[in-house]
Amino acid sequence: MTPEHRIGLEPFVGPEELGAHLDAVVLADVRWSLDGTQGREQHVTATLPGAVFVDLDSDLSGPPTAAGGRHPLPSPEAFAAALGALGIGDVDVVVAFDHGPSVAPARLVWMLRSLGQRAALLDGGLSTWSGATAPGGARRQAVERTVLPWPGELLIDTAGVVDRLAVPGESLLLDARGADRFAGIAPEPGGVARGHLPGARSAPASDNLAGGRLADLELLRARYRALGALDAPEVIAYCGSGVAACLDLLVLERLGIQGRLYPGSWSAWSADPRRPVATGAG
Repeated sequence: MTPEHRIGLEPFVGPEELGAHLDAVVLADVRWSLDGTQGREQHVTATLPGAVFVDLDSDLSGPPTAAGGRHPLPSPEAFAAALGALGIGDVDVVVAFDHGPSVAPARLVWMLRSLGQRAALLDGGLSTWSGATAPGGARRQAVERTVLPWPGELLIDTAGVVDRLAVPGESLLLDARGADRFAGIAPEPGGVARGHLPGARSAPASDNLAGGRLADLELLRARYRALGALDAPEVIAYCGSGVAACLDLLVLERLGIQGRLYPGSWSAWSADPRRPVATGAG
């Protein structure tokens, strides 16, 4: 790694910088679709040279449960084993990507950065990559990874959210789903209840992007200032199952705000019909 190589110090990296340091990073293709049918197929057809395929459902999530939601974080042991089998070591610098909108790879980047490992999201993904591509299926030699616990200060569970709702103004809840799902207009995967957490603000992950790439930093700062995130005592991000929220959290980190992830998100919250639900634009 050359001394000027700074990839992974910030949560986003442009294609130009990545192109100059391809041999110094591990490339992770985290393409994913809600029905689970396209990601690996797209990877096999064409990807960045040498990229390994990381599966959101099996590598970056534990088994779904009512309490944990559709994509709970895997146990520290399972996460270490999954990445070790892919050849991603403790000190590797990881760059994750998809075709856009960068939701699934944001989950991997957030997970690694929460454990102190350098990782970045490729700004714009493959849609902005003008360099060479290659058929997928690359394999790296398996490695042993250190098992590290998930940092409690960056996470919150359903009980914690219930506590926050009991004290108005203690925390700002940001919902990274699309505005139609936030309002309860669009159906939720799995047919669960529609709506959002009481008091939450709509902060769609897609609104962080402009033309497929990360929006101008000052525009993002203004966006999150308007949402109240720059002054809130605590910011908690959630979405449908703790994936899209990671993109909001990475942007907040870029703005100097350390937020917390509610991994269970709406899929866990809505599993209990006794919990309060809000609808409308908010």
